Amino acid sequence: MENIDLLIFAGLLLLGLVAGTIAENKHFGDLKRREKKVKSLNVINFGAHEPLPEAHEATLVVGSVVIASDFFRFYLASILSLLGGNIGVYETLIERGRREAILRLKEKAIALGARQVLNLRLETSNLNGEQNKGGGVQVEVIAYGTAIR
Repeated sequence: MENIDLLIFAGLLLLGLVAGTIAENKHFGDLKRREKKVKSLNVINFGAHEPLPEAHEATLVVGSVVIASDFFRFYLASILSLLGGNIGVYETLIERGRREAILRLKEKAIALGARQVLNLRLETSNLNGEQNKGGGVQVEVIAYGTAIR
């Protein structure tokens, strides 16, 4: 009976891995397609003492996203964290979050008629808190900058 339970558990984890990988690959494809549409919008970072370009209008634009890992990746990362070192399982989660937040910011800037975005900044926060009891990992990524028209 224990072998059957173990097989069911392993099968469900494998199903989660396959479904999560398909969803992740679909999101990466969507990101790539949308990034091509907004690549003409320049994002420029200025230092503290550099003169800013002239602008008729400047508006704060924000793009944010909350993104979560699937349970299979959470369990795999838990095992890898015992060994120490780089946990590549979460790297794709953070990459997807950052790219999505920047895309949303750029799409909002284009909708406002902006010709460029100045001083893009990213903030990332863990939404799990200290008491994560096997619920996966959820992060919020916020991208913000000044849209210039």
